[in-house]
Amino acid sequence: MKGVILAGGLATRLYPLTWATNKHLLPVYNKPMIFYPLDTLKKAGINDVLIVVSGPHAGDFLRVLRNGEGVSMKNIRYAYQENPQGGIGDALRLAEDFSDGGNITVILGDNTTDADISEAVGKFQSGAKIFLKKVPDPKRFGVPKLEAGKIVEILEKPENPPSDFAVTGLYMYDNQVFDVIRGLQPSPRGELEITDVNNAYLNKGQLDWEELTGYWSDAGTFDTLHSAGTYWQNKILNESLHTDRDE
Repeated sequence: MKGVILAGGLATRLYPLTWATNKHLLPVYNKPMIFYPLDTLKKAGINDVLIVVSGPHAGDFLRVLRNGEGVSMKNIRYAYQENPQGGIGDALRLAEDFSDGGNITVILGDNTTDADISEAVGKFQSGAKIFLKKVPDPKRFGVPKLEAGKIVEILEKPENPPSDFAVTGLYMYDNQVFDVIRGLQPSPRGELEITDVNNAYLNKGQLDWEELTGYWSDAGTFDTLHSAGTYWQNKILNESLHTDRDE
């Protein structure tokens, strides 16, 4: 299993913070945001990672991550998304050569979680799997409509969400995903939507889901950037306190 981190876009919601650097390099407590999805993949046993970048600050990633040695990754490679407003599907299509016909775990670069997905990664064979999390503001996300515990449809940023689950920015796909992306049409926003990718697998009866345990949040707004930093500050300080007591 290889990993793909999607860290493109312009992050206009975070202006003026993102005038100077890419959103995914902003600090979340004591380390750059991109370190959190890297940690999620590393904890799952994934050490071969492609980071898709875009926008005017793409080169900043090289100074922070270099080839991966600073974050204990065996191999980090980069791909450049020409259109930073092309959507998640457009960014993911750039991973086709990197995947080399195999399965991939995909995570958005602004996702921070302490969930352990290693078991799910180890069991994944084919199709697609998405991870859901209950949130107070599902209308900001893709939202599944559930019937008898099964997803029947995923709606993108619905005004009236059919559930309080959000589709987190954490997915697993087999190599069909690139054929699916080639068949997509841009949404009214002009993007190739990851929700359309997931619905394509759903329509083929090949979409599985799992509720993500532990903490999860994106850090793509001022409020979530702040709350994510607060969570990780408390978690890290509490762990340090327990370690000091044990010693």
